[in-house]
Amino acid sequence: MSIKNFFVKIPAHIKYLFKIYLTGIAIFTFFRIIIVITYLDEVAKLPEGETLYLMFNAFIMGFRFDTVISGYILIFPFIVFSLFAIFKRYNQITFKIFHYYIGVFYSIAFALCCIDIPFFKHYFSRLSTAIFQWTNDQGFIIKMIFQEWTYLIFVILFVALVIFYWIFINKKIFKKTFGKQKIISGRIIEKKHLVLQISLFIVLGLILFLGIRGRIDEKSPIRVGTAYFSAYPFPNQLGLNPVFTFIQSCLDDLKNKDEKINFMDEAEAIANVRGYFNITSYDFPSPISRFINPTRKQLKANVVLVIMESMSAEKMWRYGNRNNLTPYLDSLLMVSYNFDNFYSAGIHTFTGIYSSIFAYPILQKQHPMKRTPIPIMSGLPNTLKENGYRNYLFLTHDAQFDNVAGFMYANGFDRVFSNEDYPPEWDLSTLGVPDHIMFEQAIPRLSEIAKQNNLFFATLVTASDHGPYIIPEGIPFKPKTTDIHNQIVEYADWAIKRFMTLASQESWFKNTIFVFVADHGANIDPQFDLPLSFTHSPFIIFAPHILTEPRYYTELGGQIDIFPTIMGLLNIPYVNNTMGIDLFNETRPYIYFTADDKIGIVSDSLYMIIRPNGNESLYSYRTKNAMDLIKSQTVQADSMKLYVYSMMQTAQYILEKNLTNQTK
Repeated sequence: MSIKNFFVKIPAHIKYLFKIYLTGIAIFTFFRIIIVITYLDEVAKLPEGETLYLMFNAFIMGFRFDTVISGYILIFPFIVFSLFAIFKRYNQITFKIFHYYIGVFYSIAFALCCIDIPFFKHYFSRLSTAIFQWTNDQGFIIKMIFQEWTYLIFVILFVALVIFYWIFINKKIFKKTFGKQKIISGRIIEKKHLVLQISLFIVLGLILFLGIRGRIDEKSPIRVGTAYFSAYPFPNQLGLNPVFTFIQSCLDDLKNKDEKINFMDEAEAIANVRGYFNITSYDFPSPISRFINPTRKQLKANVVLVIMESMSAEKMWRYGNRNNLTPYLDSLLMVSYNFDNFYSAGIHTFTGIYSSIFAYPILQKQHPMKRTPIPIMSGLPNTLKENGYRNYLFLTHDAQFDNVAGFMYANGFDRVFSNEDYPPEWDLSTLGVPDHIMFEQAIPRLSEIAKQNNLFFATLVTASDHGPYIIPEGIPFKPKTTDIHNQIVEYADWAIKRFMTLASQESWFKNTIFVFVADHGANIDPQFDLPLSFTHSPFIIFAPHILTEPRYYTELGGQIDIFPTIMGLLNIPYVNNTMGIDLFNETRPYIYFTADDKIGIVSDSLYMIIRPNGNESLYSYRTKNAMDLIKSQTVQADSMKLYVYSMMQTAQYILEKNLTNQTK
């Protein structure tokens, strides 16, 4: 039998599914090429002699993952078509049903690929259920998409691609394959040998099963960790298919739904944490509560906490950025207390707000401000309220987003200001008003409190350095750079300078401690699949009339340490029932953070990443070396992991037992 005759004898449904498969692989590859184009700077960083090898292997790995997704889409039509062919039940209706079935599922897959491009750009990680952190308020997201052109591009790309796929590819393949089939009474008559039909069903079924499994090894099918074939994060991430990572993330969430963190035995974890914090007494219901009684006189000063959107330390001159984007913040370093090795607790705004104010870590995949009932926390607002402070929170946008207002009102804040409280003409986007308007509106409100002889704790959360990026018109701000992403950082810095200029003219300025910290960082020059720039945050304490000499600290710290550190400055006696420490008087061997399903741990020289699939890595981040040291430094890795698991397990215990405010 000639090759030509052999192909003629292949059943029509096999030809159809094979053509659809090739089309799907081509489109998945197209999306992978877009990722490469978006990240050409990362490709340029690969070793010159290895670039071609690494990229080739990434695309081969991508082909494997793409085949898995295509296999899942096509397996059901393949089985039904084959059985109908064997039993001679071919009919037009069946083909049309599965024609639409395949088209719908591939369209969904392409939608996820479109979403993955900006997601990957932001997180340097392929699509996961972390995207749902943004979908709790659909109106907020829809506005954001249509107000930020870079997001809108991917909506347009998806619509164009789906139209092209349905009209010019899927429909054309269907007609070309089945259009010439002989039809009698609605049934397609195809004279194929029964043995050939059965043989193809068995052989191709096994091949399809192998494609879905992704690996020949009997111990394990293909997993996310399979893509990590090199020491370089970009080609490792490139090989993944976002549909695969998203579905796997969903399955992990379903598997872990309603399950608590179970890293280790609770009693052991609590004992470890008590040892880390040098707690020897049992004076309080909470096992981690410790009474702090300063020896110095209490400082009656206001506290203003500015939580800056996406202000990674890597955007500042001190930490290597030579674009001069933050001249004012850099100038503050010369007259402030500054912490160089400081990290956010997570990679979302709500994580930054929660941990900075309440000194608790972010537990994997949990939204701390959406717990029911709302826990009462012994953080800054409640503790300062007990000492006569008035607490105000200023946001630029909707106060209900992420349940911020509800959580804060339940936890000691007297007033939450949002976009509804500012001039409506400045409500420019889904993110509300620009930073400088929020700052401007805060000044008279804080002055009013001061006139009433009240001390105040004010938290101001900026948002302009987040898409949609809008630089307000009609203001005396002129950017020096040309890229909008740099310009918006310049604007954010300018807005802070303007706020401080206005504040310096108020009577309460001399008696106020200003604290500047990022809600989280940004994806800048990533060396690892969980970039340190995403959590490395400035931590600046500025009070020129109180802290008269600048100081620089190199000890490790994080947002969970802000509460006890500020209390240490104020010299107020209190009970510390949090996971934070006073950075002026205590040290920690490691600082840790989460990125949804990942955990990052930093020591003075090493950086450990714990991934959800059990894959762990250890890097020498000071040298920016991507070589994984996990096998050569197991003792150090175990110590880091024990510390973090103990902290997080204990934090969960405190939350579950409703002991977060048990300080008396």
